[in-house]
Amino acid sequence: MKSYLSLIPFSAKVRRSQNRMTLLCIIFAVFMVTAVFSMAEMGIRMEQARLENKHGALSVQDIIGSTVGQSLLSIAVVSFLLILIAGVLMISSSINSSVAQRTKFFGMMRCIGMSRQQIIRFVRLEALNWCKTAVPIGLVLGVAVTWGLCAVLRFFVGEEFSDIPLFGVSLIGIISGILVGVVTVLIAANSPAKRAAKVSPIAAVSGNAGGNGAGLHPADARFVKIETALGIRHAVSAKKNLILMTGSFALSIILFLSFSVMIDFVNYLMPQSASTSDIDISGCAGTIPADFVETLRGMDGVKEVYGRRSSFNIPAGLNGGRTLSGTLDLISYDDFDLECLKKDGVLKSGSDLSKVYGDSNYVLAASDPNSPWEIGDTILIGDEALEIAGLLKYDPFSDNGLTNGKLTLITSGETFVRLTGITDYSLVMIQVTGEATDENVNAIRTAAGDSYHFQDKRDQRTSGTYMAFVFCVYGFLAIITLVAVLNIVNSISMSVSARLKQYGAMRAVGMDERQLVKMIAAEAVTYAFCGCTAGCIAGLPLSRLLYDFLITEHFPYAVWSFPVSSLTVVLLFVVLAVMAAVCVPAKRIREMSVTETIGEL
Repeated sequence: MKSYLSLIPFSAKVRRSQNRMTLLCIIFAVFMVTAVFSMAEMGIRMEQARLENKHGALSVQDIIGSTVGQSLLSIAVVSFLLILIAGVLMISSSINSSVAQRTKFFGMMRCIGMSRQQIIRFVRLEALNWCKTAVPIGLVLGVAVTWGLCAVLRFFVGEEFSDIPLFGVSLIGIISGILVGVVTVLIAANSPAKRAAKVSPIAAVSGNAGGNGAGLHPADARFVKIETALGIRHAVSAKKNLILMTGSFALSIILFLSFSVMIDFVNYLMPQSASTSDIDISGCAGTIPADFVETLRGMDGVKEVYGRRSSFNIPAGLNGGRTLSGTLDLISYDDFDLECLKKDGVLKSGSDLSKVYGDSNYVLAASDPNSPWEIGDTILIGDEALEIAGLLKYDPFSDNGLTNGKLTLITSGETFVRLTGITDYSLVMIQVTGEATDENVNAIRTAAGDSYHFQDKRDQRTSGTYMAFVFCVYGFLAIITLVAVLNIVNSISMSVSARLKQYGAMRAVGMDERQLVKMIAAEAVTYAFCGCTAGCIAGLPLSRLLYDFLITEHFPYAVWSFPVSSLTVVLLFVVLAVMAAVCVPAKRIREMSVTETIGEL
């Protein structure tokens, strides 16, 4: 052996199984950054092709300066930072556990003359040695996934993704992947390397670094059983490990809450309404006879036909007034249109849609955060007193979703006819079946003739693009969640391995398997509790900040609400992670014989 550094490859082979989680974390970080930056570059190339077809030759600065270019770069940079933080926490936790298991090894290295600086260098180079395997795998996976996503977007989503490159290789993505792999490992190895350097030569004999002082004070078992108290003690006594484990849980919660905002952002950016039409027919003079609507319903390729009647600036008594002191707009919705309001979730809490159907004295009202009218208010139109049975979360008839002080009521078709005497439609909307052909659409166009304005909106569908964005966001969350769970399970398992001598002593004095498992469970629950607390404290304000920046700033009618569903999902994930983290070491302890465990003393 020419140098102590020659031990690094041998150590990697001997500890191959223990290093799998660390390798997986590095692969994950490189893969995600490579995929994110590669997809961002493919998107910019697609935007460049689109703009060049429209405006001619463009420079790189023009593309990056465009709205799409700025959005893609912003998403890529934010993702880079989040992945870097996640990678540092997970890799550092894994290396920290590995160092704790090799107390004897580092003590012996000190005994044969290795200095503290050499120990630090050894741990850092050992970590970098993993990059030789993990970084190429991550790069290959990142490029392959990029090709796969581009193919899906081009051939299955289509629409504006028809020009996206199929087998493009992003130099920026590859360089970014390499950088994040190396930088993450170097940052993550810094703290464990210093910890290893503090191991004294005496530890070569004792096998105990003795740096945490866990045994200086007895566990407090006044309020819980001794095994639970010991588990809590194990978790809180090792401060660095507690911070790393808490960070793993907290970061998962923060990422989940943050990316849940991205789902809301996509919902506002590309709203998917059940009442979205494929064909619109409007009357040049604002009148489409009701019998024409019945004719359309019987044509081939037609799935749904629904129309709207409208009357504007109707004198009315507002806020219960008995005099006509203002004006409002009146819009009628057919039953299908009304049902879609409930399906789309655009009605505010407390709204009762069932009252609006048929010929009634109940209406819905468009609203925004500044609207003065409320559910239960009475509106006077002529001699008719109408009660607001529900409120929409925004005004679907304005450009920005705000009412701007204008009251717009939505009624059933029967109520509208009774109030105004108007039976003709101003707008008829058609949804076609999946099997509808161009011939079917041309037949509808012919039926409309020149008397009405015909608009074919089939090429404006955004469902494919919406699903692509949602798939990417949920895919990112799924990978983060999977790696976080594996890291937590691995960290607790390695923590158990590092305390085999303690468990041997506990078994020797009469602690049974059930108590040992409860002790490990208490340790895992402590990590989870601290992580959930830290994650919620940091994640909820960040969620609101992102919501205001991404959504409220562009959609002023949007209001942030406490993310009950997201928190429920993420807390369920935490429970499952804790259960999985306890099962692996619990099985290992059950399989160990008493003599084997005591033999570790």
